[in-house]
Amino acid sequence: MKVVALISGGKDSCFNMMQCIAAGHEIVALANLRPYAKTEIDSYMYQSVGYEAIDLIAQALDLPLFRTDTRGTSYQQGKTYAPTENDEVEDLFTLLRDIKNDLNYEAVSVGAILSDYQRVRVENVCIRLNIIPLAYLWRRDQAELLEEMIKCEIDAIIIKVAALGLEPTRHLGRSLRLVEPHLLAMHEKYGLNVCGEGGEYETLTIDCPLYKSRIVIEESETIIHSDDSIAPVGYLKLNNMKLELKLPSLDLQNRLTGLPLKDSDGYVTDYGEEAIDLMANELNEEVPTEDDSHVENATLESKEICQDINSVKSGNGWLLVGGIHGTSENPYEAVREAMDKLKYELVSKDHRLQNICSINMYISNMTQFAELNRLYSEVLNHVNPPTRACVEVPLPNNCPVVLEAISWNGNITANATGDLQTERHTMHVQSVSHWAPACIGPYSQVVKVEDLIHLAGQIALVPGSMQMVKGGIKQQCKLSLRHVGRLLKAMEPNLTIRDVVQGVCYVSKDRYIEIANKYWEECTNNSIIDYVVVSNLPRNALVEWHVWAHAHNNQFEYEETGKCIENWSISIYRRWNYENNIAAIVCHVDHNEHTETEVTSGILKETLSYVLNKLQQGHEYDPNSICYLKFFYSVKRNIPTQNLFDIIEEMRNTVQLAYTIIPVLALKSENTYLSICGVRNQ
Repeated sequence: MKVVALISGGKDSCFNMMQCIAAGHEIVALANLRPYAKTEIDSYMYQSVGYEAIDLIAQALDLPLFRTDTRGTSYQQGKTYAPTENDEVEDLFTLLRDIKNDLNYEAVSVGAILSDYQRVRVENVCIRLNIIPLAYLWRRDQAELLEEMIKCEIDAIIIKVAALGLEPTRHLGRSLRLVEPHLLAMHEKYGLNVCGEGGEYETLTIDCPLYKSRIVIEESETIIHSDDSIAPVGYLKLNNMKLELKLPSLDLQNRLTGLPLKDSDGYVTDYGEEAIDLMANELNEEVPTEDDSHVENATLESKEICQDINSVKSGNGWLLVGGIHGTSENPYEAVREAMDKLKYELVSKDHRLQNICSINMYISNMTQFAELNRLYSEVLNHVNPPTRACVEVPLPNNCPVVLEAISWNGNITANATGDLQTERHTMHVQSVSHWAPACIGPYSQVVKVEDLIHLAGQIALVPGSMQMVKGGIKQQCKLSLRHVGRLLKAMEPNLTIRDVVQGVCYVSKDRYIEIANKYWEECTNNSIIDYVVVSNLPRNALVEWHVWAHAHNNQFEYEETGKCIENWSISIYRRWNYENNIAAIVCHVDHNEHTETEVTSGILKETLSYVLNKLQQGHEYDPNSICYLKFFYSVKRNIPTQNLFDIIEEMRNTVQLAYTIIPVLALKSENTYLSICGVRNQ
């Protein structure tokens, strides 16, 4: 892609440009916002100290520079941003919009590392201009990142200090290479951000491999902004500088030759203890193509699913909605119908689309996803949309899409109890980075309400390239599970993948189940996962994880139980927390013989009764207890879906229950006819 690089003069913007080139992009121009009064300003968004050097940096890079003034005024300082007149964010919008009149570019290089405030605002600008933010430094470990910058010959000096442990007289003008040990020591002692992401210090890159000429500072003066005895604030005013030509003269791409600079694949195959080791024999493992993705599905007999939209609502704001079918044979119209049903159900229960936390989307043909997603995007186009998982399953011809949704409206709780509204936290990172896959679309990575954390479905996309990782199922398991862990940690620092309570692992072949289960067991703690074989996954992935976690998973109990009826076994895996206000189960119905047989109504009724008894244990007669069940049945087995539907509907007369019935290719074992994932909330 052709890229315009936002530059401040500091190390981060320069190193991100190097990352862009290593990822195969072309830097075509530079963009900078300079302080209106030609002096340092206290901006939430932009580095202003060192602005005097920006013209020289453009000359050193031999790239065109576009600049405009900013007053550094922020009128909207919340977690989200909407266009606001005279806000400093609009200065960036105007600058990048005007550049589009002169240059055809597709992306913007952004040196953000940790600031959600800056990321949200840059992404807002990029979305409005239909360009992609490239933030390859995002959420990198700062000590590793600083070391990598230095090894890649970023020569930056400190030009501003504003933190405990840094002093103007000692540290201004010093090279980061020399100050690195002190920064690490101050991090250990005071928690200082090693890369200065908390505003502890600012830098000026006087030389880097991208420069044709080195910047030489001939005259400067120290300005003490605040002579605080504990954390004095001071900066360098650069009065006189010049460029010193470096030889030999190389083009921008060749200036990076020989540096220890990794491409996007390098950050998943050679990065610390999370490294993914691509063994030669694994590189040749089978990877599906669009031509064979429907082979297994072609011979299966589809059965009509008789259920319709249903929901249950709790007293504390939760609404669980299942069975949302789109019945038009036209996929686009089917999604429209399903979304209209969902909106009507939400409104009838005092909810809105903005209240949805998570959506599962089951479709009959993944090749039609782009068309389906277009309408989905039109409906869920608000800031911080819900998480989403999408898989292809063998749905009947008259039903190309099925949805289920989890919604939460805190206003209901506040009105009913008078308590303060619980805050909803959403992570919707749309910048391409080396951290985790960007959500360039109408869904978020994570939504957290109280202690519940809902994640989007995770496949093994290489974050920096947004392409599937090379290799087979083992590599896809490793990388997609790394995504799960990183998303949880980013949402809350003390969360890990071991805090997952329950989820579904979708795989494209039944032989992948054993491998996926092995990797899951190695990195989790008593989480209950159902394994389901589907006919296709996004990007022809081999595995997709869709899980939810709890901030206090270490307080959850675990139980394995079951019963046998004739030649049938009913196995239940259950989790519930100390307060018992939330519980989860996974249930498998297996036949002990390989012969084909039909699941009788008696077995179905016994199974459902057993599941609900275990799920409601301790809250059997609680009117505030609501349950949600997701039924996966194998279309290769003889499942009387009409009988199943009738039994569920009968149970709903006595239990607050919502549900969805989903056909799949196969379940955890060849003897499994039916699996049920259930949750109970209060």
